[in-house]
Amino acid sequence: MSRRRLLQVAGGGAAAVTAGAGVWAWLGPRAPLSQVAAPALEREAAASGAEQAFLHVIAHADDSLYFMNPALEQSVRSGARSVTVCLTGGESDGRNTAEHGRGDRLPPRDRAAFARARTNGLRAAHAVMATGDPLSPWDVEAISLLPGFQVEVQTLRAAPHNQLFFMELVEARTVSEPRAHSLRGLWLGATGTLSTLRPADTPVQRTFEYTREQVVESLVALLERVRPTVVRTLDPNAVHDPDPVHGPDPVHGPTPAHAPNPVPRTDDPRLRGLLYHDHQDHTASAYFAQAALAGYWGREHNRPTVVESYLGYETDALPNNLDPPTARRKGRLLSVYGWADGRDCGDRAGCGDRKVGGSALDGWSRNWTRSTWLRAPGSNSWLRPLKDGRLAAFAVLDGAAVCWAETAPGNGTFSGPHLLGGRMFQGQVHAVSHPGGALQLFVSRTVLPARNQAHRRELLTARQNGTARDGVPTFGAWESLGVPDAAPVRSLETGFPAAAVDQEGTVHVFARDWQGGIGYRSGARGTDWSLWRRLAPPTGSGGPAGRVPGVVDGLDACVDSEGLVHVAAPGAKEVHHWVSKEPGELPEPTGGTGLPEPAGPLSLLPLGDGAVRLAYRQSGTAGVLLAERQGSASWRLVARYEPVGGYGRVAAAAVGRPARTVVLAARDGAGLLRYALADADQDGPGRWRTGKVPHSGAAAVGQDPDGRVVLAVLGNDARLHAVRQRDAGADGPFQEWTVQRPRRGQAAPPDRTG
Repeated sequence: MSRRRLLQVAGGGAAAVTAGAGVWAWLGPRAPLSQVAAPALEREAAASGAEQAFLHVIAHADDSLYFMNPALEQSVRSGARSVTVCLTGGESDGRNTAEHGRGDRLPPRDRAAFARARTNGLRAAHAVMATGDPLSPWDVEAISLLPGFQVEVQTLRAAPHNQLFFMELVEARTVSEPRAHSLRGLWLGATGTLSTLRPADTPVQRTFEYTREQVVESLVALLERVRPTVVRTLDPNAVHDPDPVHGPDPVHGPTPAHAPNPVPRTDDPRLRGLLYHDHQDHTASAYFAQAALAGYWGREHNRPTVVESYLGYETDALPNNLDPPTARRKGRLLSVYGWADGRDCGDRAGCGDRKVGGSALDGWSRNWTRSTWLRAPGSNSWLRPLKDGRLAAFAVLDGAAVCWAETAPGNGTFSGPHLLGGRMFQGQVHAVSHPGGALQLFVSRTVLPARNQAHRRELLTARQNGTARDGVPTFGAWESLGVPDAAPVRSLETGFPAAAVDQEGTVHVFARDWQGGIGYRSGARGTDWSLWRRLAPPTGSGGPAGRVPGVVDGLDACVDSEGLVHVAAPGAKEVHHWVSKEPGELPEPTGGTGLPEPAGPLSLLPLGDGAVRLAYRQSGTAGVLLAERQGSASWRLVARYEPVGGYGRVAAAAVGRPARTVVLAARDGAGLLRYALADADQDGPGRWRTGKVPHSGAAAVGQDPDGRVVLAVLGNDARLHAVRQRDAGADGPFQEWTVQRPRRGQAAPPDRTG
């Protein structure tokens, strides 16, 4: 059976493993459904004082283990509050078996039992992450997030800051076939309500019917309970299948001509759509999470939120980006979930998901296990100098842009965060400097569906128009740049912006388009924008046609010392590069770079004499590579850094006066910051140093007026963390890390735009 067919039967996932026999805390048979069990409230109150907290929103029980680890385990082990909410029961075909052959070899359908087995598998994997013991006991209760509704909540007794919430909505039971009675159908209005399925032996008293608004409000209520500093979701911007008749399977790759992969067909116009590289439940769960976040951010709360979204089935067609030890650890946890050892957890329904079993590392789902990709690739340019030499850092908190600014040049003390406005921004802010020193910001925004408002994405920009008395930069109103593909459904696949300013002050902004190419707009002095156009497609690609459209999100742009504009973007198999032939001209593809296969975003840094360097991670190893192109010469590899694991963008910059110190900064396998400095005049890697700061998104590299390196990250506590050198140069030591303290008793700082 094909992997696509297997996933259609399995309903998109798997689950499993041994779990401890929980201590069940039942509500009385006549208790009102709005009652919350006292033990749950006590545990939540005890954990509420933590400086960071995590909420993971998933569709099926195994989603966080496949697509969010190792970040999930790092959160569980951090000691901070870590909560996972699973929207569907993941009941699939109701058969807890890896067999997919003749009907007489299959066990009978029992969806309630299979949903429970997956629950048991997930809690066993969490118990291993938190305590090392899959049989560590859990307290299981039925509580209410909304009056008149119940959900199941499980709390790990040995580590009560770890909780699992199960809403148990009926899943789609198919990867892509249109189903009105599904999360997607509920989101699109094809059904007015979606029912729940009671797992075996649940303390939840009965089934419920949720409207779309009630699902959103339930998640808002959970956000208000947890008050997370980091929210992790599945992918809200899945990539479509470019050839749905005889093209790639969204999970399995190219399909033969005799086995077409048709566009899903339905008589209901609300359910019509494209075929995507992900499970429909994954995408819909991310939409519901976004809607809930919009509601939560519109209410008063006392600590901001960072959002991370993770690719799902698309990872099967992308290069593996985890180092082998991390992939093996993911595989072991999934084997616990998959009940691979057959241990007895004391539950007749089963102790895990045999559809996963022990196959995660080397079986049909191996590429999911060997990869962890963020939808937002992060920015290589969010820490920038102001006109007087002070540094300003930019980020997205609570869906809005914010700024921190040094109170004096080089003093390392930042004020903020100062609100720069906006709503439903995603990822990180990309900032560029104009020749006169003014800054311009670029972001990506999701517009949620509403009356007379289509669900879509757009890119926006805001230009600095002054400086306040306290030295904080102020910006004009956010201006929409639109997207390369204006149709709303196509706009949802628009990539995140990268921009560069040429010597004449013209700003060029680039983003991945719906077709897998690169769209761009140009504007003199960051205004008077051209229409969206497209760069010529990359040449010399050695990758298989049609697996995933040519360019993967994670591009970067820069202007070299000769005034030429460079753009680099990862492909499914190689690094793509464009460069303008003369100053003022548009970049053109340079042909195959010959560099090793990338496993994530690329970062460009210009040096003197027309040289440009490129930093990125290599597939299969996560090792950091540094390549160089001098003038019109070919790319060459100049350094391989010591493997330290991790995934995501490698921040890169040349600093100093003159700028001859190459600085790289990246997340390592423990989720901490690593950084390395090397002399640009010498080939070879610098030595990694450890920053010991768990963080979200990409790090930033800058310099102060004395040419000393400054590093910054947005911590998992949603605060700015920064460190600078004591002395400039590749061998210069660093001072202690500083963290910007939160504003006390202030729900929203003053807006610095308008």
